[in-house]
Amino acid sequence: MGHRLSQIAVALGCVLFVGGFAVGALLYQPYAVPTDSMHPSVAAGDRVLAQRIEGEQVRRGDVVVFREATWGDAPMIKRVVGLGGDTVACCDPGGLLLVNGEPVHEPYLDPRWSESPTAYEVRIPEGELFLLGDQRLASIDSRDQISEATAGSVPVQAVTARVEATLWPPGSAGLLPRPTGFADQPGGISGTGPFLLLCWAIAAGLLLILAGALYGPLARRSSRSGHRGVPKPTGDAQ
Repeated sequence: MGHRLSQIAVALGCVLFVGGFAVGALLYQPYAVPTDSMHPSVAAGDRVLAQRIEGEQVRRGDVVVFREATWGDAPMIKRVVGLGGDTVACCDPGGLLLVNGEPVHEPYLDPRWSESPTAYEVRIPEGELFLLGDQRLASIDSRDQISEATAGSVPVQAVTARVEATLWPPGSAGLLPRPTGFADQPGGISGTGPFLLLCWAIAAGLLLILAGALYGPLARRSSRSGHRGVPKPTGDAQ
């Protein structure tokens, strides 16, 4: 019975372990961050994991991967602070970003780099996104694209993924902070992706595989120990 249960444990563990990686590969894409424009949320050289999404799924506060020809040839990572129809302005007397006239608290920003060096106020065209780096004093982003002809925004179709976690280096690994400051805006903020669920599935699968594989050696050791504890007959019994 125990041997049969160990086989089931190994089989189920393989399904969870391999399945977790397979589903993760379908849903997520790793990226290397080339600059410090999103510091301290992610830093130059970090490896991040981004969930593949459609641009229409984007919410305010999301950190997204996008590609836009006017910004360069390589994929870029910025934070969405405005959707189509929003008015985005900088800044209130306390240095906070204003979205639709409401100040947005962004605790993930480093206070030393959080305030934009220039003032601006733009209305975002429908179907477009206004994007900023978290290092507001140094990031090249939508502010640099503002002109009389454009709000500096990019089409939602330019977005390919939403960054959910940092994978490397180990000291920075973990989920990105939630953009709770945007929660009161229409539509709220994005829910968490399946990243943690997949991690739990992979970890559980590995534990089941190890437990099932260890059952045989442990059972044999227990059996040998039991045999050694049985007294041998002496031949003197009457």
